[in-house]
Amino acid sequence: MVIKLPDNLQEAIKKVADSLSERMEQLLYVPAGQEKTTVISLSPKVKTMGANHVRGEETVLEAMRYSALSGGKRLRPFLTLCSAGLFGVSWDSAIETAASIEFIHTYSLIHDDLPAMDNDDLRRGKPSCHKAFGEAAAILAGDGLLTYAFQVLASHKVHADPAVRCELIGALAQASGCWGMVGGQMMDMEAQDKTLSMEEIIRLQRLKTGELFAVSCEAGAILGKAPGMMRNLLRAYAHDMGLAFQITDDLLDVEGTRTQLGKTARKDKIAGKATLVAAMGVTRAREHAKILIKQAISHLDVFDKKADNLRALAEFVIARKG
Repeated sequence: MVIKLPDNLQEAIKKVADSLSERMEQLLYVPAGQEKTTVISLSPKVKTMGANHVRGEETVLEAMRYSALSGGKRLRPFLTLCSAGLFGVSWDSAIETAASIEFIHTYSLIHDDLPAMDNDDLRRGKPSCHKAFGEAAAILAGDGLLTYAFQVLASHKVHADPAVRCELIGALAQASGCWGMVGGQMMDMEAQDKTLSMEEIIRLQRLKTGELFAVSCEAGAILGKAPGMMRNLLRAYAHDMGLAFQITDDLLDVEGTRTQLGKTARKDKIAGKATLVAAMGVTRAREHAKILIKQAISHLDVFDKKADNLRALAEFVIARKG
């Protein structure tokens, strides 16, 4: 099935989110006896061993499901579906790839909330994974989602060409590892209560947030075997949009409420985090986000009307309230 999204942005986001949730639920649960029909080799064991039964697989899978299926904006999967639609990629191929990316994003949120990192008790309006299952289970649930993401990407359901699957695995590993998201998270931790230059803050944000946005957008182009120029344009769009997204997040942290955000407000200031809002002030940061969105949209000119959902998403990113 070829990717066809509604013209209305909110309807398009909902369609992707609903389809993604359905597929992730399938990937994170296997009825007993059907282990060989899907990628996953985990399946909950029948509880027949009484009080002494060890529930390791069940517990970690339950924690993985709790966090991965708890809603959220699903913007990264939406980027993947939109970019894949530019190159005639099938819906099933794109949604499988999008699920892998969302698993990695969810793992990062689980670990972000841990006491050793951001120490947040609330995520998406619910108790954080470590509050619901304990710290050890939360760490392992994050580990499980991270590694499972690559297992899913290795499946033929993603693409018939193994070279494409290998390229996706390499790109996602780089974007989420020490040269991307993890490196940015470490910079974020080390920058607390320190004064960073604007260039250092931008680099931190590009690694921490921007690289996963960029690979989400580029993934559709990789699936469609698009030429390098088009991949680079999509990465440039995602980097600018991702930085504007992070600025908006930081503005919401300053101006929003716990109810709006579904997580603790004003924690960046309390933790002494290095943000562009702290460096530039609220007014300048908001104006800078608008400039970044205009710049992001300009990278899409070559795609004409086919990229209208990506343009609308960019505008939505800085207008959102939560």
